[in-house]
Order: sequence, then C-alpha cells, then structure tokens
Amino acid sequence: MALWLVRCGRHGEYEQRFLGDNRIYLTWEQVSKDLAKIEQQNEIYNLLLNTNSGESSGKCSNHAGQIWAFSHRMQLGDLVVVPSKFQPVINIAEITGNYAFDKKATPEYRHYRSVKWLKRDIPRNRFDQDLLYSFGAIMTICQISRNDAENRIRVMLSQGSVFPPPPPIPPIENIDLEETGRDRIARLLEQKFKGHNLTRLVEAILKAQGYTTYMSPPGPDKGIDILAAPGPLGFGNPRLCVQVKSGNDPVDSPTLNQLIGSMQNVQADQGLIVSWSGFKQTVERERAVQFFKVRFWNQENIISELLAHYESLDEDLRTEIPLKRIWTVAFQEED
Repeated sequence: MALWLVRCGRHGEYEQRFLGDNRIYLTWEQVSKDLAKIEQQNEIYNLLLNTNSGESSGKCSNHAGQIWAFSHRMQLGDLVVVPSKFQPVINIAEITGNYAFDKKATPEYRHYRSVKWLKRDIPRNRFDQDLLYSFGAIMTICQISRNDAENRIRVMLSQGSVFPPPPPIPPIENIDLEETGRDRIARLLEQKFKGHNLTRLVEAILKAQGYTTYMSPPGPDKGIDILAAPGPLGFGNPRLCVQVKSGNDPVDSPTLNQLIGSMQNVQADQGLIVSWSGFKQTVERERAVQFFKVRFWNQENIISELLAHYESLDEDLRTEIPLKRIWTVAFQEED
C-alpha cells in the first residue's frame, strides 16, 4: 500500500469535482490518449515531448513520471491526500477504482480513479509539521513515503488523533516554502490567539484597514463580536457586524444565520464571519447567495490580511507576532 498526494489544479479549480464525483482526476488536458494502452513510462515522455514543443525535456520527464504514477502505479486500497486551496484543511480518500478513461468527457476529466472519502475537512493543524512539509510538495502528483507517513495517516484515521512526534525534517529543496511559512505562522497564531484573543486580532486588522471598532467583552455576545465602520468616529459606511470563531470545528449554518440576524438587529450593512477552522459545505454553498451581504474569512484569509496590514498594526501586537519578510526564488508548481 502507498500514500499519494494529488492536487486539484494550480488554484484548486477542480476541487469540487474531486469531492462531488468521488473521484481523483488527472487534469493534464493535453493528454488525450487512453493511458491503459501505454506499456512504458517512456511512451508518455515521448507523447508529451511531441505535444508540447515549447517544454524542456526535463519538464516532460517530470510530468511523465506523475502521469505514469496516476495511471499505472497507484493501487486499490492506497490512500490519497488532497489539500484544499480554499480552506486550511486536508481531505483523505482511499482508491477504490482502477485507472479509467472517458473519451467523451471534457479534457481535464478524461482520466480518473474512483475513491472513497475517508475523512474530509481535516484542519491542517491536526497534522505534524513534517507531514505538512510533504503535503507542500510542488508536484501535482507524488508518492509520500518519508517518515512512515502512510502508517501514521492510517493511525490518525483509525484513532482520530495525531501520531507521536515525527523523525527529523526532510530536505527543503522540493518544499513550497511559502506554504511552509504560512503553516508556521498559523501555529503561532493558534498558540497565542485562541478564544477571545482571536477576536482581538481580527479587531486589530480591521483597525489597520481604517475602521473604527467596538469589541464585545469576553462571554456571551449574541452573535456580535465586533462592530466596525469607517471614519474617526465610526459613523461611515459600510457598517460591519463581525462574528469570530476560534474553535477546531468548521462553522455551520446556524452560526451564519445568527450573524445575519445580528446584522438586522444592529442595522449593519454587511457582515463578516471569521472561522479559524473554515466552514462546512452547507455554509460554503451560501457564499454566492450572501455575496452582497457577508464575507467569509478562514485561516488563510486571516493570515493574508495579517501580512497585508502587518506594518500598520499596533506595536504591542507586532511584538506578539514577530514576523520578518524574506526573499527566495519562486519555483513554479509542476502541473
């Protein structure tokens, strides 16, 4: 058995199809041939080299290895890790079907394997850092074998807990350093800004954006953690009603409905719902319906807003969150 990483496109554009179809797809649109009929990995390399005249032989070789893994190396019963691009969560599936080719499907969905989702929306912070390093590999498809990763994931699935601390961290040359850095920031924020402190952080970000705010004290808040509006006295528009959740479980529809009710009670123009652990699918489906009324921040959004406005934060808060900007070579994702 093996453990595989499969990504849902550079921007997560195929994620809903992966989850909704109970399939993982090989989304290389230029590969129009039934790969079950190919007997050697080198045949895929030659196919890519002839199809993509502008790509280097090295890149074609890399892609051929990934395509060969999907079509020939993956086995029934293997586990697949699918990180989300939209929320700080990981999805895990078991492969239940052999490679299949559907010539009538659109190009990105021709090649697939059926899977059974064993666990969806697992917060990234439930995984040890070395596993997150592996999940941050820049390739679209690869086997994860370092540090007994497969057995540790199977233990997590069976016991619902994180495996004991890992062996030494692997080399970094094939790691997405930006994603790794954000994971470390996330761990720091989780340690220091649990409970009402996360509300304090969100309020500080809103102040850095130019809002005047009122923050409810700790305790029952009736769906109102922060009220905010532009201007020195907070009499401008839009008037925001903010609900902040720092727990380990994704936010569900009743919490969203509570925010909408609170918006009406205080005559707010718009709402902001902040959830450190993201949102359940029932809430995600409301994004379009509530587009002109409510914005949704998950862990990734919080970190992005923090980084965007870090220099404008209060000095004491920056002391609590000591960050340093660095520059490194930007490696392209392998598609």
